[in-house]
Amino acid sequence: QVQLVESGGGLVQAGGSLRLSCAASGFEFSTNVMDWYRQAPGKQRELGATVRSSGITDYVDSAKGRFIISRDNARRTVYLQMNSLKPEDTAVYYCHVQLAILGRPRYWGQGTQVTVSS
Repeated sequence: QVQLVESGGGLVQAGGSLRLSCAASGFEFSTNVMDWYRQAPGKQRELGATVRSSGITDYVDSAKGRFIISRDNARRTVYLQMNSLKPEDTAVYYCHVQLAILGRPRYWGQGTQVTVSS
């Protein structure tokens, strides 16, 4: 059974930092691409950052230079270090995996709230 459990969200002032964690289980973690999505109030869920099995990363333009996604395959955990946070970063952040198996099933964590005050 695939499980993704996020932690690390909270309330922070603009300019501050937070580190989100996502503990994964139930699948071959090291060989799968892991993502962080976010959904702001009244908006669609959007992809924020991706880390491939090779360690190569991609970011949405608004996150470049401020967020760092990383993974620890031994701990089966993916992280999102968020720096220089802005009020517009306020959202629920979701860990996501689309498995590299037949059918390419997708799984989401329960989400963690990040609120950035001005």
